[in-house]
Amino acid sequence: MDWIALFLSLRLAGWTVAILLPVSVLAGRWLAYRQFRGKGLVEAVVMLPLVLPPTVFGFYLLLAFGRNSPIGAFWQVTFGHQLVFTFEGLLVASVIFNLSFAIQPAQRGFEAIPVEVREAASCSGMSPMRSLWRVELPLAWPGVLTAMVLTFAHTLGEFGIILMMGGSIPGETKTIAIAIYDRVQGFDMAGAGIMSATLVAISLFTIAATYMLSARVGRRLS
Repeated sequence: MDWIALFLSLRLAGWTVAILLPVSVLAGRWLAYRQFRGKGLVEAVVMLPLVLPPTVFGFYLLLAFGRNSPIGAFWQVTFGHQLVFTFEGLLVASVIFNLSFAIQPAQRGFEAIPVEVREAASCSGMSPMRSLWRVELPLAWPGVLTAMVLTFAHTLGEFGIILMMGGSIPGETKTIAIAIYDRVQGFDMAGAGIMSATLVAISLFTIAATYMLSARVGRRLS
């Protein structure tokens, strides 16, 4: 077991979820309630990571954040090192690549809230922010929770985009998925099998715990 790679993957997944949680709530709510010209195009852009091969997406991110790009050059001047092939670069790529997993389920959760409920909250004098925290989030939270679980599990298994943006630097960009690939390349099937089984166990436990928590809260609300 490559524990350093495992902990790096968990760290990457945790930071990705933490960053995308407010994005999931605000963007999901906005897309659920607002009707505007070009909304279909915005939703298509959000869902693009689901259909693009990770290596293709990683290639364009590499161009966008590489040393010769404006963003990459700014990062180099500001922090003294390049953005790509670092943990920070992996985090930026992971956040962008997981936008569809974070936003779409949350959007569906907010869309399921009846209009009458939001109108009643408005008529009772609640501000939009108070209505969000006191009325909408308790009803839409299963969608938000699903978004975060999908984001976490998907980040753990990311491979193509990690390889493109970070390579395989131990302790910096070598995640558990990259470590499994390296073990297979070295014909260490036993090590690859242990790490693969660990990923399966973590993902299964996370999803199962989410379903049990959702069911328990659902019974309380009913």
